[in-house]
Amino acid sequence: MNKFKDHESWEIIHIPDKPPFPPHQQPTVKVYAAVIDPKHTHTLVRKLNHILPLENLCHVKRVRKQQLHGGSTLLSVILCLAGEDDSQSDVIPKEVVDLIDSYQLETFITKVCRYAPLSKEEWVEQCKIWPTSFHPPTYNIAGITGFSEEESHSICAFMKLALDLAKSEHQMVNAAVIVDPSTNEVIARARDQVYSCRRPINHEVKNHDNMLLISSAPEEPKLLYDGVSCLNPWGWSNQKSCDSWHPLRHAAIVAIEDSAARDRNLFPGSRHDLAETDHVQPALTYPSPKKQKTKSINVNDYEKLDSHTNDCHPELSRPYLCTGYDIYLIWEPCAMCAMALVHQRIKRIFYAFPNPNAGALGSVHRLQGEKSLNHHYAVFIVLLPQESLDRSGVTEKPSNVAHGVSL
Repeated sequence: MNKFKDHESWEIIHIPDKPPFPPHQQPTVKVYAAVIDPKHTHTLVRKLNHILPLENLCHVKRVRKQQLHGGSTLLSVILCLAGEDDSQSDVIPKEVVDLIDSYQLETFITKVCRYAPLSKEEWVEQCKIWPTSFHPPTYNIAGITGFSEEESHSICAFMKLALDLAKSEHQMVNAAVIVDPSTNEVIARARDQVYSCRRPINHEVKNHDNMLLISSAPEEPKLLYDGVSCLNPWGWSNQKSCDSWHPLRHAAIVAIEDSAARDRNLFPGSRHDLAETDHVQPALTYPSPKKQKTKSINVNDYEKLDSHTNDCHPELSRPYLCTGYDIYLIWEPCAMCAMALVHQRIKRIFYAFPNPNAGALGSVHRLQGEKSLNHHYAVFIVLLPQESLDRSGVTEKPSNVAHGVSL
């Protein structure tokens, strides 16, 4: 968690790739183990690692050493994973059964922790069950361990920009701001564009699961955040009054499209160029606390570039998608938007409010922890002060914790 002093109280909290567990309540899994003769340790471990490496339990040591009261040492070795039913002996692979018979091992079922420890407290508790290896979490993404005061102010400024962009005539929608953190340049800005017609405001509160925008005046009606696409991904299908709609144009998706259009305008001549678009907004820049490493270009200057630009100015080479960029969102993205940001190689995601219905980065799912994906970004929730929300027209902020985001 990162706090910084300002005229308002802001907090930036990292959302880990998996929900934290209390040190004494960590999930366990059953394994087959056996007491072994110390002189056979090396041979057995080598053969077991060759036959059946514990890939899902790589943090658990294969051998457990216990000191008995008489001073002797008792060694136990994990053979393989066990089934849920203790009576199922057929889950042991044949090669392991051959080792058991060859060394005349007596097996027993025990439990080991399912996940690797994330802290020394977890590691201490895990070792009480079975020895594990502890490696403090390391990240290749800057900002996980904290932000400087200058960077915190930049994050504050960009989140305010997204909050102002999210304001609608009658209600809040989602907004996205893509930023190049190396230059503090705004690459793209966008809002939800799912609905193509003016939508009537629903003044009825149908259930308690919806997030409410409560007016400061008691006699005024409560307005639902039903216009936020990521909160209600299927809401577009119920809008019979609309002549047309596009269910995929969530704020993050539109911002990605605008970023791609900006690249096509700035770097013409690529074989991937498509028709130019006329909705790309000029880039904004904020003072950067660090020396700029790359030259910042305004979208309005793209007409000055010619086909020889890249040869003359190698620092202006076309970026690969959104690699290294940050994105600021008002609401936690749904699975579709979160996966689109994976494919775009976004570096960090900042959002203000959790998405209890379809949130993919902390509330319902945690795509940032899916090991099978070929890219991973860091995710942060920015706790906004009430003063900022008041100035943006939000008279009561949605709860950051009440809807299930485990910090």
